[in-house]
Amino acid sequence: MRDAGSAGGAKRTGGSAAAPAPAAADRRRELLATAAEVFAAQGYNATTVRQIADAAGMLAGSLYYHFDSKESMVDEILAAFLDELWAGYDAVLAAGLGPRETVEALVTESFREIDRHRAAVAIYQKEAQHLATQPRFGYLTASQQKFERAWLGTLERGVAEGVFRSDLDLRLAYRFLRDTVWVAASWYRPQGRHSPEEIARQYLTMVLDGITHPA
Repeated sequence: MRDAGSAGGAKRTGGSAAAPAPAAADRRRELLATAAEVFAAQGYNATTVRQIADAAGMLAGSLYYHFDSKESMVDEILAAFLDELWAGYDAVLAAGLGPRETVEALVTESFREIDRHRAAVAIYQKEAQHLATQPRFGYLTASQQKFERAWLGTLERGVAEGVFRSDLDLRLAYRFLRDTVWVAASWYRPQGRHSPEEIARQYLTMVLDGITHPA
């Protein structure tokens, strides 16, 4: 995954002026879930509002009752994913854990977010770099920077405390951790054989302890 992170409190433009009624809010979430699957499968630029409406079983004109554009849809999809991701990450970072335990908790939270927002993660991987160039999506850049600070800071703290090896290129280690965690969105399926926590445990065992028996 390209650096994921929070909107970091950055103000976003667009969207609804007032909160919708409960029934409308439920329908909105359903439509966003459908749109996310279409965007993830076809790519943002290749997807039309009509295709999303077709997947949702409605007329394109009816979709405009809920959203003014496909840009608004992908904005809400990405922002919801990032806001939830950082609610979890911030709780981990505030918990006062040691460096290794922090990495373990961040990885576990990441796999949980893939479980909850698999399509949004896939969209982020494919589209964030392009979307971040548009004013509406400026929060993606802040997200990327915050994510990098969190992970690199944890790795640096681990080296300083003698928990992680000092001969590692930490930026390379960070990129490896980042990409090998988030690529799971390409194959992970909810309700599969393994829970997100079990996948995280297996991943951490391989990364932190290796796959060979000690000599």
